[in-house]
Amino acid sequence: MGDEQHREPVIEDIQVKVLYENEASSGPDEKAAYPPVGTNSIYSAILSRNEAVKDATRLKTFLELRDKYVKKKVVFEDPLFSANDSSLFYSHKPTMKIEWKRPSEICDDPQFIVDGANRTDICQGTLGDCWLLAAIACLTVNEKLLYRVIPPDQSFTENYAGIFHFQLWRYGEWIDVVVDDRIPTCNNQLVFTKSFRKNEFWSALLEKAYAKLHGSYEALKGGNTLEAMEDFTGGVTEYFELSEAPKELYSIMRKALDRGSLMGCSIDITSANEMESRTEQGLVKGHAYSIIGLAECDEVAKDTKIRLIRLRNPWGWVLWKGPWSANSKEWSTISTAEKENLKKQTVEESEFWMAFDEFKKNFTKLEMCNLTPDTLQCEERTSWTVSVNEGRWVRGSSAGGCRNNKNTFWTNPQYRLQLSEEDDDPEDRQAACTVVVALMQKGRRMQRHQGAKFFTIGFSIYEVPKEMLGQNQHLQKDFFLYNASKAKCKTYINLREVTERIHLPPGEYVIIPTTFEAHQEGEFILRVFSEKQNITEEEDSVGSDKTQQDTKKKEKPIVFVSDRAKANKEIEHDGIRGEKKNKKPKINLLQEEEETEEEKRFRAIYQTIAGDDMQICANELKTVMKNVLSKHNDIKTEGFSLETCRSMIALMDTDGTGKLNLQEFKHLWKKIKEWQLIFRKYDKDKSCSISSFEMRNAVNDAGFHLNKQLYDIIAMRYADEHLNIDFDSYICCFVRLEGMFRAFNAFDKDGDGVIKLNVLEWLQLTMYS
Repeated sequence: MGDEQHREPVIEDIQVKVLYENEASSGPDEKAAYPPVGTNSIYSAILSRNEAVKDATRLKTFLELRDKYVKKKVVFEDPLFSANDSSLFYSHKPTMKIEWKRPSEICDDPQFIVDGANRTDICQGTLGDCWLLAAIACLTVNEKLLYRVIPPDQSFTENYAGIFHFQLWRYGEWIDVVVDDRIPTCNNQLVFTKSFRKNEFWSALLEKAYAKLHGSYEALKGGNTLEAMEDFTGGVTEYFELSEAPKELYSIMRKALDRGSLMGCSIDITSANEMESRTEQGLVKGHAYSIIGLAECDEVAKDTKIRLIRLRNPWGWVLWKGPWSANSKEWSTISTAEKENLKKQTVEESEFWMAFDEFKKNFTKLEMCNLTPDTLQCEERTSWTVSVNEGRWVRGSSAGGCRNNKNTFWTNPQYRLQLSEEDDDPEDRQAACTVVVALMQKGRRMQRHQGAKFFTIGFSIYEVPKEMLGQNQHLQKDFFLYNASKAKCKTYINLREVTERIHLPPGEYVIIPTTFEAHQEGEFILRVFSEKQNITEEEDSVGSDKTQQDTKKKEKPIVFVSDRAKANKEIEHDGIRGEKKNKKPKINLLQEEEETEEEKRFRAIYQTIAGDDMQICANELKTVMKNVLSKHNDIKTEGFSLETCRSMIALMDTDGTGKLNLQEFKHLWKKIKEWQLIFRKYDKDKSCSISSFEMRNAVNDAGFHLNKQLYDIIAMRYADEHLNIDFDSYICCFVRLEGMFRAFNAFDKDGDGVIKLNVLEWLQLTMYS
């Protein structure tokens, strides 16, 4: 292969597309360029310490609540989505006067569903959520799916207590969303989604449940139909640019409708000024339409068939003026029977037909949500295996950006994919495994009040080199510099989910999910579907050793598990891997070896500060360290903070005095010198700080083998706003790591990698560190 230093780095072409969201409403709003805002970066395992406070008012199940309020003869008021302005908006206050009313205050004889839930019950109001309503309209075509989302056994008469519920798919699981029936009105009319029947309210309440899920009604303004389709089905999304659509697109769409897939379409805009502008034939740009049906008709005068597509406008009326519009001449080209049949299929004025060729010419984007990953280009159906992985990009640690960011790309989360069996396709001459990879970013819509927008996301897949097969290790920077990806998403795009169907030969691969830009912080879910069994798991960040702890809630006593210790019965002692020792070695305070000149200077400085008792406290240690460091020109620092000095004492205090004697101080300085050499290695610009991305390598060099979550926590805890870690923070981090490893090993009496602590022992361990 030749000498490594002569290899040329691989350059990969990355396609990027930015979409404007479908947010047609009563008028275009300004599109602010908000700065990216990340999700809360603290892991749920850490946040769980606040669960007792956060969950003090947790709601019971729908049936428990409903029966409770029926018995009390009181109507329910949702404490988590109040009938006030906070549930309506976060930035633009409505100009109209909003009153929250229950259906019984709006009309006589309110009904949840009248004559079945269908697409005529969905008329858009003043909120720009046509994308959501287009998905709901598609949902009504599939009754089985519809009543999964909208439990039908709810009413305003039997067991009525002002409470309703809806079931939505949320990041890998179905959840029950409970709401009260207070709805925004103006002049006694519904402001947002409504049914053409004045006394039917299921669509308005479903919209409210979806708004609650995302924090407010305003959070629903603007979006892509795929997002809501997926929340109603838990399916797999596909996205087609109609200008690049396959020749068999009509057949694909026909098969999709037959299998219960949901479909929508829209016309892309290139600027905010185009929002709600009309084409010459009356279609609305930046607006979401539902695809309801397809048809093939015989042309009377010709021995040919014409392909038609049926669309629905969530606004509740039709603006289409082109061929096959209501009174166009094209209707005379088919038989009277077919004409009547097609017109019977349209409902009111919200739906219209157009030629399929006109559809491809006028619309730019087709969105499809399939209930399974089955390809729509063949007849066979497959039983799929799915792996679901939750992860996050953490600024300064694992938010490395796309392959263009060659210095940080390797720090992104990595998921090992093992494909061992080919697909069952006897006609496939080249053995391959079909894999559908779906990368979804989480929580961005809920954070809109902070200015959050969808990140531009994508993924790459690399083949694991032979020498690393079976070793669940994080691939390093050089690997990605000199190796091209085996597969990747076609385009990085600012949608909630990016999906790609890929064919790979059996083998071991690594999936790298990323944002396009580096340093963008957020959570994601990675789903991998395959026709045969696959194994998908996150790789360790560095090395083969693990220190991942069991973070599940347990009753006391608290149990911690060290996978690394369980695997090889080794421990970390003073940051260096070695054999487990039964007892902690004691320092003989009376024994003194022959001192070097440097040590004599240390003693002199130490005695000056410590006084007769030869013990120094945190304040005195701070002074000592400042004096010592000032004599080392290679360490440009103003000294250590008081908090760092307290941690140093906690680490080296062998006799429980809360102070350091000379021998303890000398041992501390020895450790600092070792860590300082590592620091200098990565402080290439002599700024006395290192990149938080390089910190994982520095930690590894010091002998601490951690997992990805711990590297993320280190970056969050110790990096500054520029993603740098200064010398003080660096030493403080190493001191804490050293101390916690020592503490764990002290409690791990039998070396099995498991310790038990009661709550007081846990407090003693963590408070003095």
